[in-house]
Amino acid sequence: MTKPQVLVVEDERDIVKVLEFSLKQAGFEAAVAYDGEQARACLERRVPDLVLLDLMLPDVPGTEICKQLKSVPRTANVPVLMLTARGEEIDRVLGFELGADDFVIKPFSVRELMLRIKAVLRRRSADDHELLRTEIGPIRMNLETHRVYVGDEEIDLTALEFKLLLSLISRAGRVQSREQLLDEVWGLSPETQTRTVDTHIKRLREKLGSARELLETVRGAGYRLNDPAEQ
Repeated sequence: MTKPQVLVVEDERDIVKVLEFSLKQAGFEAAVAYDGEQARACLERRVPDLVLLDLMLPDVPGTEICKQLKSVPRTANVPVLMLTARGEEIDRVLGFELGADDFVIKPFSVRELMLRIKAVLRRRSADDHELLRTEIGPIRMNLETHRVYVGDEEIDLTALEFKLLLSLISRAGRVQSREQLLDEVWGLSPETQTRTVDTHIKRLREKLGSARELLETVRGAGYRLNDPAEQ
């Protein structure tokens, strides 16, 4: 399983070294950007699970990065935890207004920071589960038990197949390109050339059995899971 990635946007290299080590110890993959330009490049390559964002960057305010993150559909739901050496209320208010999920003032306890990161990710995961669609036609997904049913029959899916089906079912009726699926399910760059998506779609379709016809290949565009109630 791919480790959740935290993008650290921080220009103080001593702090970055401590955060990289602590994040890896806590079970995360750490990506690092020392300024706004590097942060944008990292976000182009992969959408992280959380952004740890310093408010005072050398080239652009952290608030501007947060604003850009929240204005683009691809990254709008990425949780943001802001770091700052300043404790003025106006900074915290502005950060929260822009969509930041939490605010930590330097100097901070690394242990507390790791706990806050985990808490933000737990809250976001719970919110996402509440919003996600999990049923279509005879297909039912149970996010808590990680089980999938077609009618009354349970089908056995791998973790990746489960994530792929969830991505398709949550956007039922809409075409998803291979690039979108690579990004969301595998966390890979859209430029990656691979037949991974096609292979997994084929296996998933076989496992869906009587519901296989709902998973449609849209030539030249990607894949779509159709809702029989709308046909």
